[in-house]
Amino acid sequence: MTKKYNQYLGKAGHLAVMAEFLILGWNVAIPEVDMGDDIFVVQDSNGTLRRVQVKTSSATKRRLGYSAQFYLNEANLRRVSNIYVNFVFLVRIGDEWSKPVIIRQDYLIDLFDNKKIGSAKDGNITLYFSYAGGNVKCSGVDLTAFVRDFTEFPQIVH
Repeated sequence: MTKKYNQYLGKAGHLAVMAEFLILGWNVAIPEVDMGDDIFVVQDSNGTLRRVQVKTSSATKRRLGYSAQFYLNEANLRRVSNIYVNFVFLVRIGDEWSKPVIIRQDYLIDLFDNKKIGSAKDGNITLYFSYAGGNVKCSGVDLTAFVRDFTEFPQIVH
């Protein structure tokens, strides 16, 4: 795929994730300057703020299921503030989106440091996800519990 296609794919994934938060009743905003957060997700009634980084990839067909690669900047992953970033991994499979894999920053750091998911080189991390039979794995570690894990974003009834 071309760099231009990847920009379109990334923006489409970004907007698809925003739609999911809106359906849950959260307000969404795109920062005017991208300093590592793609979306701010806000509970209007009390001002609760969540930070979101969307990572989008195209599926690669496999004998059983499909796979996708995601790239993270290690310094950005480790830049922890008083509000954790929620990483949302989304895959385009033909003309559909996968179910999002949602991993809060502290859990992702733990998975990288202690479970050894992904590989690091020159300050970047590559995560290779495999999807088969309803399960998601990265470096042999089962991430299925994070599929559609909107725990940080409970449904808001308006």
